[in-house]
Amino acid sequence: MIFTIFKKELRDTLRDRRTVMMMIVIPTLVFPLIMSVFMSVSERFQKEAAEKKVKIGIVSNQVGSLEADLLKVPDALGKKEFVPFTDTLALIQAIRSDSVQVGIFIPDNAEQLKEVMKPISVTVFHDGTNLGMKERANAYLSFIQENWKKQRYSELKIDEAKVTPLILSYSNVASSKEMIGKLAGGFLPYLFIAFGFMGCMFPAIDLFTGEKERSTIETLLTTPVPRWKILFGKMGVVVLSGLLAATFNLLGIFLSIEVLNIVKDPVILKAIRDILSPAFIVMLYALLCPLIIFFAGIMIPIAVRAKSFKEAQSIISPLNIVIILPAMVGFFPGIELNEVTALIPVVNIVLATKELIAGTLEWHLVAMAFGVMVLLAVIAILLSYRKFENENNVIS
Repeated sequence: MIFTIFKKELRDTLRDRRTVMMMIVIPTLVFPLIMSVFMSVSERFQKEAAEKKVKIGIVSNQVGSLEADLLKVPDALGKKEFVPFTDTLALIQAIRSDSVQVGIFIPDNAEQLKEVMKPISVTVFHDGTNLGMKERANAYLSFIQENWKKQRYSELKIDEAKVTPLILSYSNVASSKEMIGKLAGGFLPYLFIAFGFMGCMFPAIDLFTGEKERSTIETLLTTPVPRWKILFGKMGVVVLSGLLAATFNLLGIFLSIEVLNIVKDPVILKAIRDILSPAFIVMLYALLCPLIIFFAGIMIPIAVRAKSFKEAQSIISPLNIVIILPAMVGFFPGIELNEVTALIPVVNIVLATKELIAGTLEWHLVAMAFGVMVLLAVIAILLSYRKFENENNVIS
């Protein structure tokens, strides 16, 4: 009987275009489109930034070797054009108006300091909101500084190796899979939770509040079927809708990687393909199921009590923010799944999924997180049953 009700409600739900949009179309298409646009725009801006000719204002009362060496900096470090200024006030004003992007102040005694091999205090003016300009200036001056160091070593007859006490080399022991999991792994559960919540929302409202508005729920309640079976049949559709939204979101990610080729690095691409294995997907759904049931369990009591579709939507929609905020914890570095975070709803699933992506999951912690969400899901189901049993809530 539960399955019969489930099939009937699922058929009605799939006829609703809003639900199909939220459950299938948006999760499948939105992510690929957003990522494709984002990657193309990002690549275009990076290319433009690399090819952009930077105007550099120079304040100097003499023509010395530093100014001459600045002119000799290769264009491989970025194209540039030098503009002379008489004072720093005019230079700062020009930077603010973006007629020049970077300013360099060279003191009057720069040439004398160079001759006696003393450091020259060079001030770089830049607008912090104009990203990348400070780095450009630093690249030019670092190039000059390294050349001058070599000249001084030669003049002083110093072996450069003798004044270089350490030669540092860094070896990353983390795999590409671990790097993706720890640095970007919070993005995937965030999407699943967001789309899972939205996938539950419209079916929950339509199957309870919508039936009250259409006056069809009374007919269903007059059938010789226990009310809990009706609730479970309807709740099954809500849960399935949330899981389908997450599934089609996963499909959208797959399409982005395999069809749109948004990931160019072959090493990262191989790591992502290794992550999206059957074992990973099974574990992911094991973590998502109690969470989606919990979402359905908190939406249904609201939908049962609401008098109209608009009222139910106005109450449930703000809950999206309450759910999304803890889901964003996965973006913050340094927050790991431990005995404390495993007990925090939503946060525990996000961090467990992040560890699952990285391949560093500790089973006792995931058991704690899973147990907490199962307990909350059971409580949410009992709350839904209590509200659905109340005749005053169901009959409008």
